[in-house]
Amino acid sequence: MPSSSDKPESKRPRALPIPKGISDLPLFTPDSSIASDVIPSANFGERKGGRQPDMVILHYTGMPDVDGAITKLCTAGTEVSAHYIVLEDGRIVQCVPEALRAWHAGLSSWGGEEDINSCSIGIEIVNRGHDWGYPDFPPRQIAAVIALCRGIMLRRNVPAHRVLGHSDVAPSRKKDPGEKFPWHSLANSGVGHWVQPAAITKGETLKLGSIGDDVKGLQKALARYGYGVPITGKFDGLTMEVVTAFQRHFRPEKIDGIADRSTLWTLHALLTSLPAEDSAPRV
Repeated sequence: MPSSSDKPESKRPRALPIPKGISDLPLFTPDSSIASDVIPSANFGERKGGRQPDMVILHYTGMPDVDGAITKLCTAGTEVSAHYIVLEDGRIVQCVPEALRAWHAGLSSWGGEEDINSCSIGIEIVNRGHDWGYPDFPPRQIAAVIALCRGIMLRRNVPAHRVLGHSDVAPSRKKDPGEKFPWHSLANSGVGHWVQPAAITKGETLKLGSIGDDVKGLQKALARYGYGVPITGKFDGLTMEVVTAFQRHFRPEKIDGIADRSTLWTLHALLTSLPAEDSAPRV
């Protein structure tokens, strides 16, 4: 019987790349017991006002390869970072201690809060994203994301419905982690909020240019869930972007920014299933 040393080179796990120029940063003890490596990022700060994280924001790296993604997230001057990176093979790298403020969300808002970096843990999931072919997320990677999130939720007392995507908190700028991300699988393991999307049927819709109380009701419902949308009664470009982000997360079968019956019913079901104390925006 061949020994383990006789395995083909292609079958051996590739050593984690260490980005150039950051290897002299001090290491730290990872917060998660399932983090396999620590690659310290130079990009972080203190959480403002002593704010403790009670959200988890999921991203995809959106770059062609993992080496470039790690380099960008960890090298000084890029002005971007995350607490964790989850590789395609399920390995987890920690880059910023959870107690500190990583720079992952950018200009964003949720439930009345605008400094999402100060109140969240950011997780980057290695995936090329929409600009580079947008592959499926491997099962091993999703299993690692679930395990990592469950640990954070336990340590930080994060409610399931406050595990969100980057596109939720920045709908005008971001698409990640995108419509291929299996939110339903996470929810089955207690991570994130999910209901079965309502079936798509023909009927009245609210769309760009619509005006009236029905639009105002939609905007109020989206804002009640947490989305940053002004309540104007006019279905404008920002409202369309928020509806698109909502569909990308909660009704990925059809993403067109039009509030059809399926979108409205799915939003209503989500609001109905929220814990009572969390059914209004935090301010």
